[in-house]
Amino acid sequence: MNEYYACICIREFPVQSLLRLRHELRKYACVVMEGEPPLQQVCAMTRQARALGIKYGMTQVEIETFSGVKVLVRSASEEAAMKALLLECAGGFSPRVEECSEKYVFLCVVDITGTEKLFGPAQILAEKLLAKIRELGFSACIAISRNFHAAVTLAKGLTPSSAIQLIAPGEECPALASLSLDVLNPSEEYAHTFALWGIRTLGMLAALPEKELVARLGQEGLRLLRLARGEYKHLFRPVEPAFSLAEHMQLDTPVEMLDSLLFVANLMLEQLVLRAATRALALASVRIQLALDGGATHTRTVQPALPTNDRPLWIKLLRLDLEAHPPQSAILAITLTAVPGKTSDVQLGLFSPQLPEPFRLDVTLARIRAIVGETHVGRAVLKDTHEPDAFRMEPFALCATQTSERLSHNVRPALRRFRSAVAIYLTLDGAQPKAFFFRERRYTVERAYGPWVSCGDWWNPSLWEWEQWDLVARASDNTVLCCCISREPQCGHWRMMALYD
Repeated sequence: MNEYYACICIREFPVQSLLRLRHELRKYACVVMEGEPPLQQVCAMTRQARALGIKYGMTQVEIETFSGVKVLVRSASEEAAMKALLLECAGGFSPRVEECSEKYVFLCVVDITGTEKLFGPAQILAEKLLAKIRELGFSACIAISRNFHAAVTLAKGLTPSSAIQLIAPGEECPALASLSLDVLNPSEEYAHTFALWGIRTLGMLAALPEKELVARLGQEGLRLLRLARGEYKHLFRPVEPAFSLAEHMQLDTPVEMLDSLLFVANLMLEQLVLRAATRALALASVRIQLALDGGATHTRTVQPALPTNDRPLWIKLLRLDLEAHPPQSAILAITLTAVPGKTSDVQLGLFSPQLPEPFRLDVTLARIRAIVGETHVGRAVLKDTHEPDAFRMEPFALCATQTSERLSHNVRPALRRFRSAVAIYLTLDGAQPKAFFFRERRYTVERAYGPWVSCGDWWNPSLWEWEQWDLVARASDNTVLCCCISREPQCGHWRMMALYD
């Protein structure tokens, strides 16, 4: 099977990484500075900045002579995250992807051999791949060839006006002939030698005789010659990028307003949803980590009952959570990390849903938590103890696998508990209850079961100790009362805990 390679080239990668989520800056002339102040220099720029006459290597003082130029600082963390994102995107078309990026240019090659039945011909695949990259916010060029280095060389020479180009088998040398010699990145020594010889394009280099070139320039000259002819062999070294849903953005200025923060978070969530939907997944939880002025961090996690890709819902949940737990200082950077989950299956009716939307409940619960506190909203879970009314609150969650339980039809007495317990006056006959007053009526005990004594947590200040009785009592009008009473031995007070039906 003949090999086929598609090379993705993204020039000015430092500035494209920073402008990906900064849509408001794309209409301006922007430059990216690298280095330590005051020795910072321009390493990347937009098309508008190049039109103004800005050159690579200019200092901050020189940039200030131009009006309307936006200056950005190079972010290694954002570039690393964007490289992982692009490799993940390329991995959706083929499991064999190799990165060969250069200093300010992102390059990766995708082995598309045998993908025709899945994505169609190479031209169709390139169009789909380019569309995915543009959805992520990047401007790229794609070259396809049966030679690895021919695809890389041609991709570096393409322009946005001709973003996709295919090299027919055997036509590598003519396809590369018009490209500048700079795409091969020759060293200064070889570049100077070629300039003295008048060699400016790959076609002129490819026309040189091989033996004479090797005699003068050695094996490096032979390598450059075969690159210019599109004949240089390559051992493919694929990478395996891990799938992770994370977005990071270093803010240009400290942010204190919640609306400004959520505006940025909305753009980041849009990318997370897009990446999850590409794999037929949804966002199960989102963790937002804020880097604060002074070195502190503020982290919050939002998790609805069901995984969802509803971006407005996530924004509402983040707003309510941050309003209840605001950061204590200005925000310098924001990181969103999502946990993927399976999309929920909902059976809809012909004209309306059969059930209420579960996501409305998530927003309602978030608003309730903001009022009463997180520990007071959720589902009650019994603790592993005999302490009366011992439970804790846990967030609502649905099990991945639900088992159907067969309901029992046995009739059982109902226990109606009092919240809180009602104080009663009780008399004893020895150690057993004899009579008591409840709701202004006197009851005589006919049968008494107990006592059941329990205690615990002697190592905590909240020591508990109590005894329980189950009574059958009768009033003067023959009204029968089945009840549960308890007493705390420490204080000796009797309380009515519950009634049996």
